[in-house]
Amino acid sequence: MHALLILDLQVGLFHGAEKPWRGEAMLEAVNTLLDKAHAVGAPVFLARHVGPEGSPLTPDAPLTRLIAELQLNGSERVFEKRRPNAFVGTGLVEALREYGVTGVVIAGMKTQYCVDSTCRAAGDLGFPAVLVADGHSCSDTPGLSAEAIVAHHNGTLAGAFCRVMNAQEIEF
Repeated sequence: MHALLILDLQVGLFHGAEKPWRGEAMLEAVNTLLDKAHAVGAPVFLARHVGPEGSPLTPDAPLTRLIAELQLNGSERVFEKRRPNAFVGTGLVEALREYGVTGVVIAGMKTQYCVDSTCRAAGDLGFPAVLVADGHSCSDTPGLSAEAIVAHHNGTLAGAFCRVMNAQEIEF
């Protein structure tokens, strides 16, 4: 059984000054996956990236809240992470094993940080990953457009680290 793992769809990243490339389309893809996972009872995990007390990313800061546009039903498990790799120091591995999960479907933000790190780690930890090609994003950087970053990661991660599929193609 695959679990849906949604990374960092938080107010500060999604609604902040640097909007994600194709943000609304990404959100639509993620909500499609939420509907599919909920329909068959697949486990859903949502990560919130938080920082130390006194920073803008303290766990109770408004910027770290999940965005309201996510179509959640209350069955999801929300967890906090402090590193790009969602498996480090979070108990996620144990929770996935507890549910009998054999793979993860990964979506969210930011492509070149948390999405990349988590995709690369998943298989090594025994959870082959599917990266949702249309379900992750980031904003432009000084060196690359967000569109180029997403395309690069979809190509680079495919095969060696995970399968890459569009949300419509994924079944749980």
